[in-house]
Amino acid sequence: MDTSKRLWIGLGLLLTVTFAVLLWMGREVYVHAPPVPDTVLSADGQVLYTAQDMQIGRQVWQSFGGQQLGSIWGHGALIAPDWSADWLHREAEALLELWAQRDAGMSYARLPMAQQDAFKARLREELRPNGYDADTRILTVSVDRAQAISRVAAHYLSVFGDDPATAQLREIYAMRDATVDTPEHRRQLTAFFFWTAWATVTERPDSSASYTSNWPYEPLVGNTPTAGTFLWTVFSVLFMIAGIGLLAWHYAAYHRKEPVLAPPASDPLKGLALMPSMRATQKYFWIVIALFLTQILLGAITAHYQVERQFYGVEISEVLPYSLTRSWHTELAVLWIATAWLGTGLYIAPGISGHEPKYQRLGVNFLFACLLIIVVGSFAGQWLAVMQKLGLNFNFWFGHQGWEYTDLGRFWQIFLFIGLLLWLALMGRALWPALRRKDAMASIVGLLFLSTIAIGLLYGAGLMWGEHSHLAVVEYWRWWVVHLWVEGFFEVFAVAVISFLFVKLGLVRAGTATVNVLFATLVFMAGGVLGTFHHLYWSGTPTAVLALGASFSALEVVPLALIGLEAYETWSHSRATPWMARYRWPIMFFLAVSFWNLVGAGLFGFLINTPLALYYMQGLNLTPLHGHTALFGVYGMLGLGLMLFCLRGLKPLVEWQTGLLRGAFWSLNIGLALMALLTLLPIGVLQLQAALEQGYWYARSAEFMSQPLIHLLVWLRMPGDTIFAMGALLVAWFVLRLWLAPQRASTEDRNGVRHESA
Repeated sequence: MDTSKRLWIGLGLLLTVTFAVLLWMGREVYVHAPPVPDTVLSADGQVLYTAQDMQIGRQVWQSFGGQQLGSIWGHGALIAPDWSADWLHREAEALLELWAQRDAGMSYARLPMAQQDAFKARLREELRPNGYDADTRILTVSVDRAQAISRVAAHYLSVFGDDPATAQLREIYAMRDATVDTPEHRRQLTAFFFWTAWATVTERPDSSASYTSNWPYEPLVGNTPTAGTFLWTVFSVLFMIAGIGLLAWHYAAYHRKEPVLAPPASDPLKGLALMPSMRATQKYFWIVIALFLTQILLGAITAHYQVERQFYGVEISEVLPYSLTRSWHTELAVLWIATAWLGTGLYIAPGISGHEPKYQRLGVNFLFACLLIIVVGSFAGQWLAVMQKLGLNFNFWFGHQGWEYTDLGRFWQIFLFIGLLLWLALMGRALWPALRRKDAMASIVGLLFLSTIAIGLLYGAGLMWGEHSHLAVVEYWRWWVVHLWVEGFFEVFAVAVISFLFVKLGLVRAGTATVNVLFATLVFMAGGVLGTFHHLYWSGTPTAVLALGASFSALEVVPLALIGLEAYETWSHSRATPWMARYRWPIMFFLAVSFWNLVGAGLFGFLINTPLALYYMQGLNLTPLHGHTALFGVYGMLGLGLMLFCLRGLKPLVEWQTGLLRGAFWSLNIGLALMALLTLLPIGVLQLQAALEQGYWYARSAEFMSQPLIHLLVWLRMPGDTIFAMGALLVAWFVLRLWLAPQRASTEDRNGVRHESA
């Protein structure tokens, strides 16, 4: 049995076992999710909230942006508090103040330390025991706690309305006045916030830990890391070290340096015949640029909201609220990157097989029209939802679902899923002749098609929850989309495409590329599938999720240990022959992917990856530090590199203005680095210190985020953001010139004999 066949068998077994475990633990999430009581009663029989209040309250929360304005259980936006942590702290303070005034006749802050400690112990005895009766589905709270709940609810009724007393808080939170439309909806919103906070402090039956494993850190109520959090953090680090050691041993034992492959005398792809469907993909790359630029503009507005609700004196928050600009900013990041990769697939599939199926061009054009309708329609629905003009009855289907990265209304989600299935069909029919040939390239083409199938089908995980599904269940399926779809199989697709291109260019042997791609996929998926659980530590899941997530997410770092070797090989390919100068800038973007894979996905990813680290860091600026440098640094750079490869084939006779690409490349990378190092990292470190000293609530509070130092660090984003935006504009100008002001290349340039001029 040859090596590639063994690797295929190993990959098949790995995916079968890991997805079986992933699904099994999904069942555990369903079974052990925090209960939603039918009624919340005070000890004197007063009805505080009903299940319907909590359910409608969650719909209200989703309608104005959900995770795009503050966060719940640590998942969501960085402006505005984590509402579950904020409610928990305010309820605790309200109880302490109530007891101090009633029992000691003075405010809690003026009490002697010993008396304060006694009240704190009483507070934990009040909040941590589980007062939920599973038989009657009634949650009973004390009369004192009911009074504290009422006080906290009054605060939120004011904040989400237009009360002048909380106008300054709305300014800091970047909230428009009357974020929630009616007093009744605001009351029901408080029911949802109460339940999310209740789950964070209430101990599970037969456990000393809460439903969220004692997250957030709130020493006032006894929320501190569990023993399992410490234990699995240690094992996580050990697994990572062991994995790196095994990978290094495998590389040393089995990696044999083959004789250098003599590259062809001229570019093998220069004579590639452009089929009608391949030409039709050019519009995909135009829309990539348009979405990319729009995302950057919305990102600038969203970042500015961190210091003031006005945009340089213009009151735009009443028309474009923060939750809306952030929704569009995060969605566009996924949409333009995905469009670049979808366009790449449609371009190379006929080139791989040499076959243009009947009506392929029509399919490519129809899919493009569908993508435009989805973007315009879903964004219009979200605007209507956030502005409270759509109504709760239509919000789930046509408005804003409120889940970060999966915000599209359900109708638009289904539409996009159908579009991805159409893309899968177009890819499959174009690749089919190549799949049947069984030549040296068969395994790479097979892996490319496998990743295409996964990309098409895995987005369907976003349809697995309903409008009223449990919060923990939604989080489970949502991370299938965000982690497995975006971070998982798209990367497999990209690796297969890049390897195929290098083989077609005559720089790598097909057999070598096949083994390398299969082995890389095997190593990546070993941690990637079950590593999904590291997003779910504090989402109302059982301890087994923490154990699996910690163990396998550590393995995601393992392939990055040898990223330097991958980068060196890519760089060697770029210098293999003079005609490779034609592909210099696509390859430079691939090199940037290697760098940001190490820094963004590796260093900054592992910084927040272990359970103990994430316990204190989830939802702080250290999270977007990883998110920005990994999402754009890895997947965005890959998208741009693949786009440039396709543009080289779409415009083979046009001389490239490489000076524009040089400026774009360095501006994008330098801008991203400055954004990370001048703002996200220092704010994240300051927040971490605040969380460790005073509790998680304080690191996300208005008091902390409105400090002059924090505002200064936010303003320091401007140099990096400006340089980054300049890079994007240079890319856009370069692409625009290819069609509007093309310069015909000389014969030598077209053959790649000499380097292009700058």
